[in-house]
Amino acid sequence: MFKNIEISGFSDEIASDFQTQLKTVNELGMRYISLRGINDKNIGDYSVEMIKKDVVPRLKQWDIGVSSIGSPPIGKIYINDENAFKKQLTMLKALCEISQLLNCQYIRIFSFYIPKEDNFDAYKDIVISKLKEFAKIAEQYNIILLHENEKDIFGDIARRCKLILDEVNSPNFKAIFDFANFVQCGENTQDCYDLLSDDIAYIHIKDAVYKDNFNVLCGTGDGQIESILVQFFESGYQGFLTLEPHLVVFDAIKDLELEHSTETIQNSAAKDGAEGYKMQYEALLKILSNINKKENTQ
Repeated sequence: MFKNIEISGFSDEIASDFQTQLKTVNELGMRYISLRGINDKNIGDYSVEMIKKDVVPRLKQWDIGVSSIGSPPIGKIYINDENAFKKQLTMLKALCEISQLLNCQYIRIFSFYIPKEDNFDAYKDIVISKLKEFAKIAEQYNIILLHENEKDIFGDIARRCKLILDEVNSPNFKAIFDFANFVQCGENTQDCYDLLSDDIAYIHIKDAVYKDNFNVLCGTGDGQIESILVQFFESGYQGFLTLEPHLVVFDAIKDLELEHSTETIQNSAAKDGAEGYKMQYEALLKILSNINKKENTQ
């Protein structure tokens, strides 16, 4: 539909079983997934050999590629947990090797949980220092780390995302644009795009509403997805639009959030993960079709 644009998605929102994930994605006509949960295990718990043995053959069987390693663990720890950080440096090296094995350029990361009630901005220097250590590892493997604007972490709002990107200042460290997360932080997504557009290398398709912060079907919330996608395309964006439906409470969610997280997923939008995934995919196709029609009538 659009040149050099591919649709991917977090297939573990379909089901825990990897075979079911791949079968569903294949039936929808999609060619890529973001790899996060595989058979009740997080990608961070897999070794290179395990991926080679258990995952690569299944991807080949279904002719599915990997758009990104959707790692929850990297950077989803408290900023002052030094033992966890050391373990994450080792894990990130393994994930970079896995990315190379899968011909995948991108690994999603986060910028650390800040202790409750503390002043986020006071942690700037230590956050930047640790993210630079992540970036150095990525540079060694020629992998691009994608920082997601996630709720409850240091880089949750556009201003701090911009600070991170400017300070880390590495070609191997870029931004994910997640519409819903910005909405759930009370941000205007158009303002966020205006501030961050030069550093965005990857897009998550997820929508939410300001009123109660719930995730909703893409295009029906306050994320301004259609109008901002037009701007992405007009600016020459090439790459992935990755579905992260969050329309039902899926199995892997228990591994994604710490106790103080404010995730707001309703369990009423779809009967199960597969239906929610399909609904989000079809809603994105409708948005892209609308954009295409408007372009053709101008």
